[in-house]
Amino acid sequence: MPVYVALLRAVNVGGTGKLAMADLKAVCDELGFAGAKTFIQSGNVVFRSDLPEPAVQAKLEQALAAKMGKAPGVLLRSRRQLDDIAARAERFLDAKPNLLLITFLPEPPPADALDKLVAPDGEEVRIDGREIYIHYPNGSGRSKLRLPALRPGTARNLNTIRKLAEMAAAMEDGS
Repeated sequence: MPVYVALLRAVNVGGTGKLAMADLKAVCDELGFAGAKTFIQSGNVVFRSDLPEPAVQAKLEQALAAKMGKAPGVLLRSRRQLDDIAARAERFLDAKPNLLLITFLPEPPPADALDKLVAPDGEEVRIDGREIYIHYPNGSGRSKLRLPALRPGTARNLNTIRKLAEMAAAMEDGS
């Protein structure tokens, strides 16, 4: 049974609203997703499902919309995709993992996305498929970076991505 990692957009950090991770797990359980496990409060859940990715995404978005009054946006990735994303982050040799954020997008950004980039604090940005990697050398909290292509996505730091990939691998291996 395939393992999915769902990354919810704008949950518990502003935007869509509050969602306890116990409630997120319960929603996944009610949908029949097996072994759901959450990680930190920003809307990350790992689970198994025999359904194809589009069906998993649609069911989870509909259930969360019913629970929260508005769908937060769900971005799905597989364990292998997360492993690849973490490996590609190694290009940022000097970046501390907590200062390297990867924004997950539903679709690849337009080819000219970096033309609209404003990075006054020395941020380094790379686009790779449906992800945008950003190294914030001074942290993301006070950054003045502007990049419209980030809007439909949700970001996680490299530490979080590695942990989610580890959780997905353990679930895939049956641990």
